[in-house]
Amino acid sequence: MTTRPTPPPASAPVFYAADNYIAGGDGVGHLVARVFNMLAQELERQFEPSGLTNAQWKPLFKLSTGEVSTVAELARVCALDAGGMTRMLDRLEAKGLCQRVRSSEDRRVVNLEITEAGRETAKVIPEVLSRVQNAYLAGFSVEEWEALKSYLRRMLDNANDFQQAQQSASDAGENHAV
Repeated sequence: MTTRPTPPPASAPVFYAADNYIAGGDGVGHLVARVFNMLAQELERQFEPSGLTNAQWKPLFKLSTGEVSTVAELARVCALDAGGMTRMLDRLEAKGLCQRVRSSEDRRVVNLEITEAGRETAKVIPEVLSRVQNAYLAGFSVEEWEALKSYLRRMLDNANDFQQAQQSASDAGENHAV
């Protein structure tokens, strides 16, 4: 069953309409995607001397900070499926940056350990992220930076609300089909 998006409240402005929608250009999604893609390309270039790719810095950084300790936790925070996480860890292990260790208490759990080489490599991550993000924010005042973060957090909250509404509508449709 296909669910229809929940319309915004009547008082909310409508920024886009299907009858005059133009892909790309000044669309918020298009602009955010362009910034994200350019950021990813620059991070890839900046991380190259350290041997990391843009896709590898986040898992290594999460391990280095102790935010995660298992494959499942890392997959969740990196938004990767099991296959993608396995391939990523294969690459990081091949570089000697981390290792997987099966839990002795629960064989279903695979713990992760960062190696000394991984710790050393991870030291460059905050330096690169700070340098690139500061370059992309050149000309912004502190107030504009705070406002931008606030707007993006609000968009994320709206996106989460929208997805939850879609999931609830989908669940309700499945319950009626039973």
